[in-house]
Amino acid sequence: MKKSTLKVPGGKLIRIALSRENSRISTIKITGDFFLHPERTLEEIEKKLVGTILVASELQKEIASVVAKNSAVLIGATASDITRAIMLAVD
Repeated sequence: MKKSTLKVPGGKLIRIALSRENSRISTIKITGDFFLHPERTLEEIEKKLVGTILVASELQKEIASVVAKNSAVLIGATASDITRAIMLAVD
């Protein structure tokens, strides 16, 4: 299991715990003190990322698509910040 913690400048904390198989995410848990409304969107993001290749542009695209689909609002972090935290876990 790979882990990372990212403090977003001027924002909140993002924690990532993930496992990978080859170059794809096999499990992922995203936590922290940022806000995401509606809250169920976070579970959807995690599900959408399973199987995604560990390439920043692909991860950010998937995260942004779930946020947009749910008309969700991220407070204290962005899709880009979550992507950076994921990439830190695998570097």
